Amino acid sequence: MSLSTRAVTTAVLCAAVAGAAFLGEVPLVGVAALLVVLLAVGWSALLDLPAPGGSTIVLLGAGLGAAAVAWRTLGEPVLRHLPIVVAMALVLAFLAEMLRRDGRPRLVESVTGTVAGAFVAAAAGGWIATVRSVGGVSLVVTAAVAVAVAAAVSALAAARGWVGALLAVAAAAVAGAVAAALVPDVEPVTGLVAGVAGGLGVAALRVLLERVPAVRGRRAGVAAATVPVAVGGMLVFSVGRVLLG
Repeated sequence: MSLSTRAVTTAVLCAAVAGAAFLGEVPLVGVAALLVVLLAVGWSALLDLPAPGGSTIVLLGAGLGAAAVAWRTLGEPVLRHLPIVVAMALVLAFLAEMLRRDGRPRLVESVTGTVAGAFVAAAAGGWIATVRSVGGVSLVVTAAVAVAVAAAVSALAAARGWVGALLAVAAAAVAGAVAAALVPDVEPVTGLVAGVAGGLGVAALRVLLERVPAVRGRRAGVAAATVPVAVGGMLVFSVGRVLLG
């Protein structure tokens, strides 16, 4: 999957997040679950992990578990049970390696890749936690717009390396500030910070995958496009907690 196709996919997923936030918590939970599934089925292909079955199960458990606790936890803090989900995902990652019957080649690579994917999948629950906070719907929409713009600039920018990445972050910051000015409950400064946070996820992925512009396989490409959207959930939640309270 080419860089431009991944950028379009990221923008579509951001639009789905923003639209679901307007509709309510339940639709957003569904979109967050979709992000987790797209990430889980393609993560092993993206990182070329040796035990794709176990990695997929671990990512599904971590991501869906994080979405569930973010949705069903009553009172504050909304994510107080998230560490339990992440801890269980770590245990499951090691258990999956113990159950391998292929001689366990590339064991360290498999464990680290699976654990990293579990953290990314769990981050998607941040969108749900954000929408349950004060001004959360507007912040989710603002951040989703910023990430979509960052993905578009990342695909269209002619500059390579860190210059192109910084352009994506700058575009996300501007988009976040503009979007915040158009929605209630979010100040432009908050939108700018949220845009920077979301843009950093897109920019980091651009730098990581720039030398491999055509990710092999559709599932791997979709997973790569999903990463900045999933990670953006937890980044935006953190921004909201700091700036909105």
